Amino acid sequence: MPDSPKPSNILIVDDVPTNLTILAQTLRDQGFTVWVATSGNAALKQLAHGLPDLILLDIQMPGMNGLETCAKLKADLRTQDIPVIFMSALSEQANKVEGLSLGAVDYITKPFQEAEVLARVKVHLSIRELTQNLQREIEERKRVEAELAKANASLHRLAHIDGLTQVANRYRFDQDMEQVWRRLQRDHEPLSLILCDVDYFKLFNDHYGHQVGDDCLRQVALAIQKAVHRPDDLVARYGGEEFAIVLPSTHAQGAEQVALGILSKIAELNIPHEFSTVSPQITLSLGIATVIPKSEQSLDGLIELTDKALYRAKEEGRNTYCHHDCSQSPPSLSCSPSPLSLH
Repeated sequence: MPDSPKPSNILIVDDVPTNLTILAQTLRDQGFTVWVATSGNAALKQLAHGLPDLILLDIQMPGMNGLETCAKLKADLRTQDIPVIFMSALSEQANKVEGLSLGAVDYITKPFQEAEVLARVKVHLSIRELTQNLQREIEERKRVEAELAKANASLHRLAHIDGLTQVANRYRFDQDMEQVWRRLQRDHEPLSLILCDVDYFKLFNDHYGHQVGDDCLRQVALAIQKAVHRPDDLVARYGGEEFAIVLPSTHAQGAEQVALGILSKIAELNIPHEFSTVSPQITLSLGIATVIPKSEQSLDGLIELTDKALYRAKEEGRNTYCHHDCSQSPPSLSCSPSPLSLH
């Protein structure tokens, strides 16, 4: 069977013992747990040890009166949300208005009518319970929304980040390229693309093992990222040991500077590759293409040009770059001295 609901706690503050006795007994007969205090100071001290669900507070008391006590309750974060019902023999409108303006929820005039007291107490306890339930629901919803946002961020990351190298994946590359192509076509700005792959990586993997190969790719990806500085540039794993670097609003000379920076960072890694015929350490070959996107051109055409430049760099001896510059007329294909010496 479900547990019985916990009885509500009510604090009565009144300096007249007879009032306390009668009112406390009335509420206890209805199943409430009743606390009593004979002054405002005594009530505040009692609240330091526990918080009631509702306070019945007399206005006319010696020392700290009910209005002063209520002001202190509403100024304290611990007690400001506890509903306060004022009790007084005073019938003047000004006292009621002042009490309600301090944050009290209701007003009961002495002498008490038992049915009225119980009705008002139950109403305000119900309102408090509904308010607390609503606050819990809001907090739970915020927690769920925060967890959902966190999960969505993780899903977004999984969808756009390569799990091995932690750079953008092919899906992210394809998405960004489409957007960049349309933007630069509209703005008549150049777009440079670099495709690069690790020279003789299959031989590296076969002889050093796949775990060493995976670590090599992680280091290569990080080195490429260090050579690419602008926030709008994108480094992505294009597939296998091949990486792509998207350089929006970058002319041919700027793209070649990035390529040289990449080759320099790879050389700094100094990863041994005794089975390479190019160098005793890991090297890259790079293909570059630069275009100013136009409606009669295609994104696939840019990728094809870049891939051809990469193939040409391998023909030139690897550890170098070749560049298709179609941003000028006539288009040109040039290669750096091969192989590059960056040590």
